[in-house]
Amino acid sequence: MICLAVANQKGGVGKTTTAINVATALAAMGWRVLLVDLDPQGNASTGLGITQSERIRTSYELLTGDCSLAEAVISTRVPRLDIVPSTADLSGAEVELVQYENRTHRLAEAFDASPSRKWDIALIDCPPSLGMLTINAMVAAQSLLVPLQCEFFALEGLSQLLSTVERIRAKFNPSLSILGVALTMYDRRNRLSEQVAEDVRACLGQVVFKTVIPRNVRLSEAPSHGLPALIYDIKCSGSEAYMGLARELMARLPMASKVAA
Repeated sequence: MICLAVANQKGGVGKTTTAINVATALAAMGWRVLLVDLDPQGNASTGLGITQSERIRTSYELLTGDCSLAEAVISTRVPRLDIVPSTADLSGAEVELVQYENRTHRLAEAFDASPSRKWDIALIDCPPSLGMLTINAMVAAQSLLVPLQCEFFALEGLSQLLSTVERIRAKFNPSLSILGVALTMYDRRNRLSEQVAEDVRACLGQVVFKTVIPRNVRLSEAPSHGLPALIYDIKCSGSEAYMGLARELMARLPMASKVAA
């Protein structure tokens, strides 16, 4: 199973929207996808229509060892897309994990202890911080998908994230790589968006995906209906962009040809 962490410590950059819609796009292309909601806000779960009453076992119990991966998984309304949901209980995990000697590897060990052949790829929706939850995601993942909002302050946050990745490589996961940076909330009417995109591409080069996710009201509306944008309105510019991003992402994955077969 390929494992990707969708991470950026800055909030409001489109992590959850990216995680939901890339997961949906991959499932639509025939992949068996697992989405792990590792954010205490539980927005990925809500965005896929998972009610609070359905969240009996969650990523919190998975990290504390009170349930297995198979026990925490819930099927979604999207064919071939499953989710490990989240609740506000997960906010306590940042403190509780300190008591475990292997606190940085709890998610990785949960993956290793469960048969992963059921899914081709797992996407981990990380919280907007670089705390213990995000570290667990980076230790469990092979690569990172980094959504980056096309605004000035996003560039400052990116340097901090890159420093954290280097520390994770040095201490816990030497094989961790950045699969790509996805530019989000791009406004073609705004010169600043264009300037930020140019600066990021000049700094990171081919790491930045060619596909740019535009500002789009349908992307914002979809979660209130418990649906990915690709199902809510597949013809909107946001949905078309996420399909393009998923195709680019697939092309960068080493196992893409085998999974698609």
